[in-house]
Amino acid sequence: MALRPVHVNLKALDPGVVGRFWGEALGWSVFRPGVTAYVGPGEALVWPDPVVLGIDVVPVPAGKPAVKNRTHLDLASNSLAHQEELVARLKALGATAVDVGQGDVPWVVLADPEGNEFCVLEPREVHRDTGPVAAVVVDCEKPREMARFWGAATDWTVHEVNDRQAVLRSASGGGPYLEFLRTPGAKTVPDRVHLDLLPYTGDDKAAEVARLRALGAVDLDLGQGDVPWTCLTDPEGHEFCVLALS
Repeated sequence: MALRPVHVNLKALDPGVVGRFWGEALGWSVFRPGVTAYVGPGEALVWPDPVVLGIDVVPVPAGKPAVKNRTHLDLASNSLAHQEELVARLKALGATAVDVGQGDVPWVVLADPEGNEFCVLEPREVHRDTGPVAAVVVDCEKPREMARFWGAATDWTVHEVNDRQAVLRSASGGGPYLEFLRTPGAKTVPDRVHLDLLPYTGDDKAAEVARLRALGAVDLDLGQGDVPWTCLTDPEGHEFCVLALS
């Protein structure tokens, strides 16, 4: 039994604006199946995509708190010239440069139109086949604990784990990495960005949720009421949802 990460859930005051930004940023399409804006590759909606993680931009009534998100996207580049061109294009789309204390680093830290931070990485060989999103990065206190939980929760393979970081990726070898980076300070506000997981066809959602609780997940009440998905937190309090098969 295992769950598959299917998309990144991103909260926004205006899903249309934020969705259009990410669609143009990644060269993907924006689909509007309901009140959300779903961003994914191709001209026709494929969900769940067998390789990439789409971005599901969902409406919320409040803006982003004035603190750095604990989860962000890293975008890939294939050369230094491409990195420079990508940064310029993203700024033209509405991104802004932000200082999160990164200092002198080879990557560029930006924020989308609602202030959600992301990075444009320098070219790295490890990201040559990820597509435009190199990694989903989560700040944490204990990378080893995150590798234990998320490695058991999902069907993704743990590629690296130490006291500084844990790195996972789909067993298929495609799409982005999932990275947990040791960061000073505990989580203090609800996540603006989180992962949504989905059972495989034939698997029982209730059994999967019970398995996650046994691994250390905790039920989360966000006032969601009677919905087909289940809201949980991992052992460090990062929110995520287990979706229902349609």
